Order: sequence, then structure tokens, then C-alpha cells
Amino acid sequence: MNIPWQIAAFVSGVLSLPQRGKVRARREGIRRCDGERPVIGFGDVLASGGLIHGGAVKLLSLQKAFPSSEQNFNVLYLVSSSQPPFAVDLVDLCKRRGIRFVWNQNGVGYRAWAGAEAGRHNAVMRQLRDRADFVVYQSDFCFRSARRFLGPSSLQSRILLNPVDTTTFSPRTEPLPPKPLRLLAMGTQNYPDRVFSVLEALARLRGGGVNASLTIAGNLLWNDAEAVSLRLAEKLNIEEFVTFRPAFGRREAVDLCRSHHLLIHPKYMDPCPTVVAEALSCGLPVIGSASGGLPEMVSAACGFLIPLPEDWDTMHTPTGQELVDAVHQCLPDLDKMSLAARAHALACFDERAWVGAHSGIFQTL
Repeated sequence: MNIPWQIAAFVSGVLSLPQRGKVRARREGIRRCDGERPVIGFGDVLASGGLIHGGAVKLLSLQKAFPSSEQNFNVLYLVSSSQPPFAVDLVDLCKRRGIRFVWNQNGVGYRAWAGAEAGRHNAVMRQLRDRADFVVYQSDFCFRSARRFLGPSSLQSRILLNPVDTTTFSPRTEPLPPKPLRLLAMGTQNYPDRVFSVLEALARLRGGGVNASLTIAGNLLWNDAEAVSLRLAEKLNIEEFVTFRPAFGRREAVDLCRSHHLLIHPKYMDPCPTVVAEALSCGLPVIGSASGGLPEMVSAACGFLIPLPEDWDTMHTPTGQELVDAVHQCLPDLDKMSLAARAHALACFDERAWVGAHSGIFQTL
């Protein structure tokens, strides 16, 4: 039985009242700081002490560039995909105390991935976006999907692709040996099909005479995921050529990129994946699907995107054979594409330009 999301959200709200009260009490000390210089608050999103990943990664660029505090600040900056608990309460408190609110909008909920939860997911984002003094959309795809599922908005806004520290994420000084061809799939994997298609691609490449290996780095988030993936690798007779790595930190991400030739990112309708920008900055051409924000991030000179329809109701994943065909498209020009990937990252994702754009946004507020 499917319970309407409005009822489920009401029940969840009632059950969370004790925790909500504790969080509200902890936030009572928040005050607007004096001065013209922006001081940023992140809703304690960066205070967990664990690995920073996903939507929160870009906050590290702001934290490096601007003073920050979680108690005395004049700009609250939140990201839709990494929200603090009871974010609406936090925003309302900050606005009552004269603190400006900047909202960074990533993806939205739609039936293909959120199912019956799409309405609940979007309702919270709609409340937060509509309270913002300024909205940063991570891609034109994010802008279009927000307009479609959250409704139109007349708020001040700007599209800014996610940033990369191009000094840290840089190519290795010596090129990798051309063989074996080292393929990388990195990031949190929520759906089995994405992992299965990459494993199938490796098997087909090796069966076709390509000396290739594969690293799958990041958490696999479905039941018995690693065991199921290992069994498939064994069935395909490629287990000795596949390495599974758990969640990784920023330094490990650099090392992973530098030790591979190609990033394979088959995620469907990904709004603006940081792993893609980081890989390009390290000189890795990218293979993915021509969906979501990837067409804005990956040019034909530095990768190959597999055409897929824009379907809000069904998830589509490139098949193993489609990934193989894409690899063969890249292989003849791999060195040239690597140089183009780095140049493209410097032009489009350098965090200094992204921080500079935010400095201007904060000045307008």
C-alpha cells in the first residue's frame, strides 16, 4: 500500500518533533555578524568530521576562500543535495536575524529515481528555493528541471558549473603506460545496472582483445552489492582484472584519477557530477550518457557521450556494448583527448572563477 507523501511527511514530522526541538535549541545562538565582508555559514554540513562527498564538496571551495562560522555569519549557503536537518527551520531563523540565504540547486525528485517520494522530496526543496535571496543552479539542466518540478521562479539566479581545485586535481607528470588500458568508475553507486554495465563492458573489451582493467571506487548502495558484483565478475571471468575500492577522500580521488586512462560514468541524468569535472582536470577523457548536465560538461574533444532520451519516468543505463563502442571511439585519440580534457577543465571548472563569481553574488546581497 502506497501512503500519499503528504501523510507520510506529516507522520515523519510528528515523530521527529523531539529531535527538531533539540536542533532548534542548539541553533538559538546563531547571530548575524557585523561588517561588509561575507562570512559564510553552512548549516554544520561540513562539521561531521567524516568524508566530504557529493553536493557538499563544493562547500570546501567556499570555506577556503571566505571566513566561515556556524554561529556568527551573514550569509547562509546551502546545497539541495546536502541539506542540514530541519533546513527550513534554519533558514527561517537566519532570515529573521537578517542573514542572507544563498541556495545551490542540484537535481530534483522525479519518478524515474524518486518514485512515490518525488513529491515529498520536491516540496522541501521548493520551500527552501523560494526563501532564497539568490539561487545558484549547477547546470542548465538543473535550472530546467527545477522550473519543471519546483515551478518557475523570479529570484536572482545564475548557472555555475561545479568547481574543481585544478591545482590539486592535475595530470600526472609522466604518462601512464598505454597497456593495460585502465578504466575507472568512481562515486557512490545507487543502482546495480550502472555497475553491471561497466563490468559487462570490461568483459567485452577483453573478449575483443583489449588488454584492460577496471577500478570501481565508491560505496555500492544496494543489498549485498559487493558480493553480487563479485559474482558477476566471476561469471564473466574478469574477477582478476577488477578492483573494488570503498569510499575515498579528496587525496585518494586525485590518485585514482592519475592512475587511470578513462573515466566511465554511466549514471543517467546526473545534474552536474563533481567526479566528472575532477577526472577531466586530471586529464581523463570521460565516457558517459548524453543526459542531465553531462552535455554541458563534456565536449566531443575530451570524451564520448552515448545518446539517451530525456525520460523523467524511466531510468536508462548505457549497455555494456554501448560503453565498449564509446571506448573504441576514444582509443585512437586518447593522448589528444587527455590534453583536451585538462584544457577544458581549466576553462570551465577552475574553482578560482567559481569563487570569484560567488564573491560578486555576495556583494549584490
